[in-house]
Amino acid sequence: MIRLLAFLLALFAVPATAQVGTIDTTLQPGWNPAADYITVGQDEGGYRSWYMASLRHRQQVGAFNDYLETWQVSGVLPTWQILRTATSWSRCGGMPFEVPPTSEWPHIVQTLRYVRDYVVPAVGPVEAVSAYRNPSLNACAGGAPESAHKHYSAIDMVPLRKTSRGQLMRTLCAVQARRGPDYQVGLGFYAFLRFHVDTTKYRRWGADPSVANCPPIIKPSDIASSGLPVLPQTPPDPVAAIGAKVVYAPAPSSPSTSAPSTAAPPEPAPSIATPTLSAPLSGGTQPQQR
Repeated sequence: MIRLLAFLLALFAVPATAQVGTIDTTLQPGWNPAADYITVGQDEGGYRSWYMASLRHRQQVGAFNDYLETWQVSGVLPTWQILRTATSWSRCGGMPFEVPPTSEWPHIVQTLRYVRDYVVPAVGPVEAVSAYRNPSLNACAGGAPESAHKHYSAIDMVPLRKTSRGQLMRTLCAVQARRGPDYQVGLGFYAFLRFHVDTTKYRRWGADPSVANCPPIIKPSDIASSGLPVLPQTPPDPVAAIGAKVVYAPAPSSPSTSAPSTAAPPEPAPSIATPTLSAPLSGGTQPQQR
């Protein structure tokens, strides 16, 4: 009886300690763009079940949250959202959530920085609907052969502030034209309001390239990472250099060091077997949000 009570208390405590962002994402009545992509099992309730189903899951999440906090990107997006796999996880027989291999963790740092510093200020709060996909799940889901999702550099998102698809494209394309080359940002647009951001290579594509809101920037070498054919090229938007060029590597090992580092990306987090369950799931102290 005592064990059952302890289990239930832990289960209901998960959402309160799950990592969240710092921006209020309360949806406007009748506005829920994530509903087009998220099914039961990949929602917050599904995350609770996945988290509590295995001690290994809890250890992995604890180590991952510690890593995000170390590199000062904790709370940019809720952990449970950036652990979502493919939208078609159920059809493919995959898991709805997955902690990537530690060797891939450094790749998400720069993407989260770009989301925090440029995407959210431009379009408002966002919800992540897909991030890491292991190779087999990526293939089943129809992902590009060299998709950045396989290396945990990519996040597919939807805006939580009411907008039109045209306005979303214009806004994100303008931001990418200014800062995308420095961050090596790949920007893609899919059906409805879903968009893709990675920090693998500067390029841009869309599911409906006839829309002139955002001309494509695709070269033959980009087909493997975008999955779309090369179209007649238009000159890329002029890039306005703003500030110092960012460094494609996680922050220096000392959080107090403000100067950019030119060192190689940090070593992956310690083995997932070493963290204790006392590691905060929040990866920080941000207040909860959906």
